[in-house]
Amino acid sequence: MKRSVQFLLQATVLGLAIAFVLVWFRPGFLPLETADGGFQATGSYADAVNRTAPSVVSIYTRTMVSEPMIGESADPLFQRLYGDRRVLRPRSGLGSGVIVSADGLILTTAHVINGVDNIFVALFDGSVAEARVIGTDPGTDLAVLKIALDGLPAASFNTTTRHRPGDVVLAIGNAFGLNHTVTAGIISATGRGDLNLATFEDFIQTDAAINSGNSGGALINARGEVIGINSASLSQETGAQGISFAISARLATEVMRQIIEFGDVRRGWLGANVTDPPLMSLEGDDQPGGVQVAQIYRGGPAWQAGLRPGDILLSADGEPVGSAREFMLTMAEEAPGSEIELVAMRNGQRFTTSVTLIQQPPLQG
Repeated sequence: MKRSVQFLLQATVLGLAIAFVLVWFRPGFLPLETADGGFQATGSYADAVNRTAPSVVSIYTRTMVSEPMIGESADPLFQRLYGDRRVLRPRSGLGSGVIVSADGLILTTAHVINGVDNIFVALFDGSVAEARVIGTDPGTDLAVLKIALDGLPAASFNTTTRHRPGDVVLAIGNAFGLNHTVTAGIISATGRGDLNLATFEDFIQTDAAINSGNSGGALINARGEVIGINSASLSQETGAQGISFAISARLATEVMRQIIEFGDVRRGWLGANVTDPPLMSLEGDDQPGGVQVAQIYRGGPAWQAGLRPGDILLSADGEPVGSAREFMLTMAEEAPGSEIELVAMRNGQRFTTSVTLIQQPPLQG
């Protein structure tokens, strides 16, 4: 009897040790937790997709454009007869959007709907509704639409979790007119900027495929929460593969809130352009870091505060200044009228000044 018990205990310990080793080196053996607290089959993200897909819409646009009546390759006789005549023809476009409220508010990218005559939205159940524009923000390339329907499935946004490179993500959108196409990948990087895609950039980089028509759709995590609005990808013609970008949900939801509340975005403006200091200027242990003032708008807040091109900004309201992109985003998130205390350096001498931000002048679309 004693030997039997000892044998069972040894077998149990051995089994637990083997299970521990398998889970440690192959965590994929564990089931994935679903949005409702249950578990799904290993390797499947169907529950996450099913949670969010009904909230993703396909956007179809139509614009009447003036074009030559005949092409350049037409018969010379027709060229002489009709060469200078023009006709109006419809031009169509594709995009995606995310339902953010049950009463028909939709978040998408501005470049999908800029300059178009008509916007039609196709829902998950196949119904179609015409949309009107509530407002756009050229600074972030975001737009808010409204359709006259109620009881719609609103998406769940995650604006608080700190996403990490390597996290699994899925993109849902109207790729090449194939509505609710799902592609999968991982987060490649966060906080991407200096891409010249928008004035204020806070992009999630992913290798999930974002094709033509995906722009404005949802980038979701493994729980089906929207963490970004798909925006653009680098063309394979440039040699890029698997490099796509989504506007972070944190930035997108704040812009959307202000568009809905005010009709535009209330954004603090310093009246100066800043850049990261040249690499050579960062050599040495005595360099304080910060960002360099590259351009000052005469008469603007920075000018009135005594700042001049070449000054190095070291801190804002006691917080060290990081990169130029982060600094400009921080200033833009402040309300117009906010007073900011800046510590700066000029010719090796530190000084402190206060600047009162004003409303960001209108940006070109």
